[in-house]
Amino acid sequence: MKPIRTYLPLLVLVAGCASTPTPAPAPTPADATFPWYQEAARTQQVLRIDSARSLITVTVRRGGTFSRLGHDHVVASRSIEGFVAPDAGRADFRFRLDQMTVDETALRSKAGLDTQPDADAIAATRTNMLTRVLEAERFPLVTLHAERAAGKGDTLQLTVELHGVSRTVEVPTTIERSKDGVSASGTLTLRQSDFGITPMSVMGGALTVQDPMELAFRIVAAAPPP
Repeated sequence: MKPIRTYLPLLVLVAGCASTPTPAPAPTPADATFPWYQEAARTQQVLRIDSARSLITVTVRRGGTFSRLGHDHVVASRSIEGFVAPDAGRADFRFRLDQMTVDETALRSKAGLDTQPDADAIAATRTNMLTRVLEAERFPLVTLHAERAAGKGDTLQLTVELHGVSRTVEVPTTIERSKDGVSASGTLTLRQSDFGITPMSVMGGALTVQDPMELAFRIVAAAPPP
């Protein structure tokens, strides 16, 4: 009899490697926010996010008495798109869930995770993450809106919309400015329950998904080519 193996994707606990077919990617919806930057560019500097240099990662950890039977996971987006208006102190960006990666070796190492799921387990984790929990066909995007928090230096007020639910948090941020652009990096913790998601568990709670999600970001924006 094979030992029980439980894999923790973003927001979900998957018992074993059973998976469901991955749906075809839905078209990216039009964004009503981005035209604001087209208008703003007439009077102020507007920067475009450089997806090749930007990264968002989410680390989800296992819990419970039998947590040793599972894996923690790192999910990442390298396909971030959006704009920054430095003078206005705002940024808007988004990424598609179906373009996220799961358990890149280098990112697991950076997060301090000392195990590595095999390729089949990663594929099953990703499929179940997109279909069973995040419903990526119905909610294909995560969108984020950032503004300076008044009177708090480089602290940002960040609004995250995930799975149709929006939450706003304040995030201490390291902002670096140059003549060519700007970068912002920071970390924050969100809870699955904040987005209407109940952390899953099996075996009467002996093996669970912890509610907190550890999010780290580095967003780099530069002037678009002429």
